[in-house]
Amino acid sequence: MRYVFPAVFRPEPEGGYMVFFPDIEEAVTQGDTIADCIEMAEDVLCLMLYERELNSMPVPAPSDIHRIEQRDGDTVTLIKCDTMDYRRFYLNKAVKKTLSIPEWLNIEATAKGYNFSSVLQEALKERLGIRDK
Repeated sequence: MRYVFPAVFRPEPEGGYMVFFPDIEEAVTQGDTIADCIEMAEDVLCLMLYERELNSMPVPAPSDIHRIEQRDGDTVTLIKCDTMDYRRFYLNKAVKKTLSIPEWLNIEATAKGYNFSSVLQEALKERLGIRDK
């Protein structure tokens, strides 16, 4: 799933910034520079939204960026993330599955040199409507 949420970048007295998402309370991070903060914000947002998806928890609607309360020095910006990209990157470990197919199908596929793992992955992606990038 693709998401866009507003984030608040708040300067810290000792330097750097704290970043938080008003709509996702558990999504908090920090960084020394705005560039660091953007990268960290994308990561924490994806992680927290992925956790919500995994646990069947609701994902709130993002607030209107113009209605976010700000303190002096705050910067509010939009941060995007794609939890499917996150899964592909962090959950790319192979998982062994045992399956059964008719013997005649095994003979035909083996004779033609099909890689069963690749065929299953392609079929599952097609059924789930997932496209490779």
